[in-house]
Order: sequence, then structure tokens, then C-alpha cells
Amino acid sequence: MSEPAFAHRAVLLEEAVAALAVRPDGTYLDATFGRGGHSRAILQQLGPAGRLIAFDRDPQAVAAAHAIKDPRFVIEHAHFSELERVLDRLAVGQLQGVLADLGVSSPQLEDASRGFSFRADGPLDMRMDPTRGVSAADWLATATEQQIREAIGGYGEERFAKQVAKAIVDARAREPLVRTEQLAAVVAAAVRKRETRREVGQNPATRTFQALRILVNRELEEVALMLPQAIRRLAPGGRLAVIAFHSLEDRLVKRFLRACSEDRLPPDLPIRARDLPQAPLRIAGKARRASAVEIAANPRARSATLRVAERTGAVFNESILHSIGPEPWRS
Repeated sequence: MSEPAFAHRAVLLEEAVAALAVRPDGTYLDATFGRGGHSRAILQQLGPAGRLIAFDRDPQAVAAAHAIKDPRFVIEHAHFSELERVLDRLAVGQLQGVLADLGVSSPQLEDASRGFSFRADGPLDMRMDPTRGVSAADWLATATEQQIREAIGGYGEERFAKQVAKAIVDARAREPLVRTEQLAAVVAAAVRKRETRREVGQNPATRTFQALRILVNRELEEVALMLPQAIRRLAPGGRLAVIAFHSLEDRLVKRFLRACSEDRLPPDLPIRARDLPQAPLRIAGKARRASAVEIAANPRARSATLRVAERTGAVFNESILHSIGPEPWRS
């Protein structure tokens, strides 16, 4: 049986590729191939000596990437956290640009068999890479009520996390929660007992499904592990462009870029010394968001935020990361 075709539009396509300031002879990493919108646009700007490496943790995305028959392009089934290990295996040194489009893709959301969405019934899986890790159903079957509450409250920012967690534990005592439809119904019943108003058009299960997806895929941890590796691999003048879709990952990216771009010299140093580049990154413009035209054509772009930074010649001292504070997945 062939894989169903699901339309996917790369978000902030022109803005993200322009932010990379692609050099024809450069080497670039698209850390989330998806269905290749960004990768194809980068390839169009590369010359014969250019090179593009793409990652994706989803085997279906990797299979789709094999349709690109271009000697300058290679696809790798890899997670963000494996960035340097994979580049070492490919004998790739410094990069001129890294693009990371975070979060879930439209094909993942729209394929009921993947279990990401409450809009259609399917197995409660939610793994971006079904070959690794624990499914959402398996995690919910063994997690304590407190663990479920913390996950839904922390990752989903659900104000009724306590009530939802109790409802899930009560429901699984009656029967295993293995289908998206089951979980959505349990959450909806728990939330609707306590409120009549929520964001316009938002399903009561939205935050719980987001939380479980982030947890199952270790999304924040993966981003946190990827960002320092990207800096280490970027050549001076290279660009890092990150597209985030929800507040937790955008907050993490923002804090990281800010910490790595601040001048940390004592304020009483002579002007000449202070003029030397000291931070490993330089913020490249303001955060960018999708236009009204793009949002009308692709509603998923509504929550997207693009942040861009440029690598300086300064040494990247990882002690900088201590200034960021507690990791959001532990706070």
C-alpha cells in the first residue's frame, strides 16, 4: 500500500532562505526536511560546488527526500541531537548556514495513523520517529497522575492539568487509552466541566495533545542539544535560522540566542577593547512572523516565529549557557 499524499507548505519559506544569505559554494544544513520546501529553495541558490545536508527523524520524510536526485544533496535519518555525530560521519566540517524548522509537520498531523491529532481517530502514538522511543499510549499507561499533571501543565500550559490528569488516570482504570478519540473525549469531558470559554475555535484537547507530543518526542531537549552544536559547526559569517511554533520552544531559542550574543566584558574596559567581537553570535534583525497573505493561505503559519543569528569569529564558550537559567523542561 502506498503512502497517502498530504499537502505540506513550508512556513516562512522566502524569509528563512533569505535569512541564510546562501553562498553558491557554501555547505548548509536543513535540520528538518519535512517535505523539502526549504531544501529545494536552498538548492536553487547553490552553485555546482555547494552542498546541502538534510536531517529528518521521520522515516516518511526521509523516504520523500529520496525523490530529490541532486548530487549536491544528501538526506539523513537523524535527530537534532545527532548533528555533530552525523556531520563527522559525512566528513563535513564547517557550515555556512543551519535552518531548523521546529515542531510537527502537516503530513504528520493529517495522517490519522500517526496519532498526532484529535480531529480523526487513530492509534495514540505521536512519535515523529516510530522506530524509536515510547508511544503516547505506552507512556500514559504507566505514568503517575503527578507525572501526567506536570507534563500537561508544563508542556501544554493547560490550566486544568490537575483535572485532566485525574480524568486520564480514572479512564485508564476502566480501559486502556490507545486511541486518539478516546483521549480527546476524556480530556474534553474534564475541561468542559470547569469552563465555558477557551480560545476561539480551540478544541479542549489541544493543549493535552501538544504536551504529550512534546514529551514523547523530547522536543525541547532535542532543540537544546542542537543549538550549541550548530554554533560549533558554523563558520564565521554563517547564519543560524530557527522557526518555532509554540511559546516554549520559541522562548528557549530566544534565550539561547540572546545569551550567545551579549557582550560580557566588564563595563569599565577601554573603548578599544570593548569594540572587539566577544560574543559568538550576532542577532540578525528582529524576529519575523508570517504575513497576513501567508496565514490566509496556510493557517499553520499563524504561530510561526523566525529568529536569525550570525556567527562571529569569537570563541564559543559553553559556560555562556549557564546564564540562560533552568531548562524549560525542568522548571
